[in-house]
Amino acid sequence: MLSLVSTSPEETFRLGAQVGQLLLPGDVLNLNGSLGAGKTLLVKGIGTSLNIPQDFITSPTFTLINEYDGTYPLYHFDVYRLEHGSELEDIGYEEYYYGSGITVVEWGNLFPNYLPDDRLDIVIERLGEQERKIEMTGIGTRGTQIVNELRRSGTCTY
Repeated sequence: MLSLVSTSPEETFRLGAQVGQLLLPGDVLNLNGSLGAGKTLLVKGIGTSLNIPQDFITSPTFTLINEYDGTYPLYHFDVYRLEHGSELEDIGYEEYYYGSGITVVEWGNLFPNYLPDDRLDIVIERLGEQERKIEMTGIGTRGTQIVNELRRSGTCTY
């Protein structure tokens, strides 16, 4: 696990961009945290590293999924409003997870049986008005590789 403290929205955004630079098609991120913790801000950072303008990226709270074209496609799920995991089956979630893009699932812990075994889990916790504790845990080979690359790069200096 890699644990960091972001002291500002700008740092959270930059962390997203740093993570995004390491991502490859087929990578899945499980992003959790309270409402307003900065989940979508982190996704905006990821998106900019994939050449997606940050203004295009919005929370898919009412649409369930937003798709963005960049260096790789970015699929941004928000499953907060789902009542049953089977609703993920209705939209063909596996095609996104195992397709040609990068998938970020906000609130994925609500339906853990629908998360792949190989992923990066990210939890954002409010510490103050702007401070956030961000914990990243690699699950499986690829998830662990991403965390190790972040640790080795030394670019996460928060």
